Amino acid sequence: MCGKRLWVILLVSLGCVISGRVAWGEGDAKNPDGSFAYTNRLAKEKSPYLLQHAHNPVDWHPWGGEAFEKAKKEGKPIFLSIGYSTCHWCHVMERESFEDPAVAKLINDNFIPIKVDREERPDVDRVYMAFVQGTTGSGGWPMTVLLTPELKPFFGGTYFPPEDHDGSPGLKTLIARVHEAWGKDHAKIVEFSESITKALQESAERGHGRAGEVPATALAAANDKFSKEFDEQFGGFGSGTKFPQPVTLNFLFHYHQRTGDTHAREMALKTLRAMAEGGIHDPLGGGFHRYSTDRRWFLPHFEKMLYDQAQLACAYLDAYQLTHDAFYGDVARDILDYVLRDMTGPEGQFYSAEDADSATDAKEPEKKGEGAFYVWRAGEIEAAVGHGPSAIFDYHFGVEPDGNVAADPRGEFPKKNVLHVAHPIEETAKKFGKTDAEIRKLLDDAKRSLLEVRNRRPRPHRDDKSLCAWNGLMISAFARGGRALDEPRYAQAAARAASFIETKLYEPKTKKLIRRWRDGQADVDGFLDDYAFYVQGLLDLYENAQDVHWLKLALDVQSGQDSRFWDEKAGGYFLSPAGDATLLMRQKEEGDAAEPGGNSIAVLNLQRLSQMLDDKPMADRAGKTLQLFAGRITRYPTDLPQMLAAVDFRLGKPRQIVIAGRRGAPDTEAMLRAVAEQYIPNKIVLLADGDEGQAFVASHVAFLKDVKPIDGKATAYVCENFACQLPTNNLEVFKAILDKRDLPK
Repeated sequence: MCGKRLWVILLVSLGCVISGRVAWGEGDAKNPDGSFAYTNRLAKEKSPYLLQHAHNPVDWHPWGGEAFEKAKKEGKPIFLSIGYSTCHWCHVMERESFEDPAVAKLINDNFIPIKVDREERPDVDRVYMAFVQGTTGSGGWPMTVLLTPELKPFFGGTYFPPEDHDGSPGLKTLIARVHEAWGKDHAKIVEFSESITKALQESAERGHGRAGEVPATALAAANDKFSKEFDEQFGGFGSGTKFPQPVTLNFLFHYHQRTGDTHAREMALKTLRAMAEGGIHDPLGGGFHRYSTDRRWFLPHFEKMLYDQAQLACAYLDAYQLTHDAFYGDVARDILDYVLRDMTGPEGQFYSAEDADSATDAKEPEKKGEGAFYVWRAGEIEAAVGHGPSAIFDYHFGVEPDGNVAADPRGEFPKKNVLHVAHPIEETAKKFGKTDAEIRKLLDDAKRSLLEVRNRRPRPHRDDKSLCAWNGLMISAFARGGRALDEPRYAQAAARAASFIETKLYEPKTKKLIRRWRDGQADVDGFLDDYAFYVQGLLDLYENAQDVHWLKLALDVQSGQDSRFWDEKAGGYFLSPAGDATLLMRQKEEGDAAEPGGNSIAVLNLQRLSQMLDDKPMADRAGKTLQLFAGRITRYPTDLPQMLAAVDFRLGKPRQIVIAGRRGAPDTEAMLRAVAEQYIPNKIVLLADGDEGQAFVASHVAFLKDVKPIDGKATAYVCENFACQLPTNNLEVFKAILDKRDLPK
């Protein structure tokens, strides 16, 4: 855009993403008395990511007015570094560069350095990610962006090593060249930053293409594309690095239920089974790692994210309801138990993540390696469980004497083993002449012993902040799991977390959510996903626990979302509320990714609420949002699988299931369990309890006033558009209606 020689040189020569071998540093420098040699402004922050950098020699500032004014006053560009606390390459760049006094001096002398936690400030992250992706073709974290004092970007990339590497410039070279260009070609840099900012703003305003109705053919188009990308041998999509993609699995289950397409079902089920048997799954402690670095789900990137646990638990619950195969239910329990044990705070809140990196030796905590907490030498396993059991364990989990990580380019896993199901239970039993039951017991005993040993190792860092959005996703998983798996403790966990958000992160008078809680402090105004994911969690909690308090709260939070984020002109919801002058633009999500898009979940919430409360304005907002995204859905259907699930809900005939009976009574509970036994994605569940709950819903839906139990027994009414089949208090008849099979005689 600038077209000038120096600027072209700057862009071309520096616009490279560089990767290299980890060179672990010695940690933050300390004085002889043990005090830190350096302390910057981040020491006053609560974000674990910012606190990790509080003792760097880099003079970091948090995102805010002090840093912006200083940049303007001193006439310096801003060095913006964005990441998160469990980001492996963020740690690498910190140890290589930000802990190096020489590199820090270069940054301090030439820039105003600012650190941002992308998980706390997704609005800031997405603005500058749009710039980095637009100018380099890729993105990731750590993200490094250079800004003018007016916060307009002029250069960006991801990880940079301190020194030049393989012909690409390192951070020291970058700083030197930018310093020279800032002095000699300042006007050109400013002109470029203004022109590209304008282009980004215009792109955000144009939105997602021509609005219109989403064609029903978009569902088939997405399914066809996923089918072409599906790995028939190992499950998942593509042939390289693989992410879990629970939004895709959710769509495939919806599509199967809508059309009867068996391949859609099998793509999802095969992927879920392959992941559960792969190294991406932690067979000892439960839960799933972030992604697999290979095609066969074997070698993971070892961090664990709350949003993955929440969505994958729901995916395995879907599979369990669809197939009634205990395998999928057991994996869902495994995830939920892991979160209860390791990711739940004292007040019921859920923590954000566990790191991939941990100390390789408790005596040298500064020396860390990826996956050190999770991988095993063969001798360690034999010492923990004994020679005979270890032979069976090793065969089942693919343990090799010299390690099983064949492709290890950075030398991180010498003689180490990643546990994965190399041979199924049946094959293992046959090889060792035992029954399946005997093998299962032996493996369970061995896993308990190894978990005890592992728990004595240095644990990975845990990001103990609680984000409203991710807690909302986890509330959904626990609410659904409590009912589908008949586990009251899961339902209790969902209710505790929902209450935590209500008391700590919600202002009822203004209907405002706060995004983050940590160390007794709530901070950062909520974004769209905080509202949408929490509303979804509350609706799932209401449908499974049938406490009308949660439905009322969902309605209030939805109202707060509408007032802060709704776009009256074009429809849909902005990511951030209006009024933040530091943001170059207000954005709407481009798609469903590791987390579902806020608009995708918002559409589902609006449709569910409109069905529950017969609310046409909510249905209209859902329709207008889908119209806004229609162009993008039509062109790139696989970019928005979660929104396609919302399209499926809108195009279908959602079932309204009304149970008339006392809340908590055994016959009422039996009816609700019958609903949870089936995979019925497009439904709402209401309780006519003859009390406050029924009165509230009946104030919106008149017909509910007269719904009562028959002969004093819990009675089910299955309806579409509030036109109901004959009610029944016969549990078997009700199950047959739900399953759409012949009624029992």
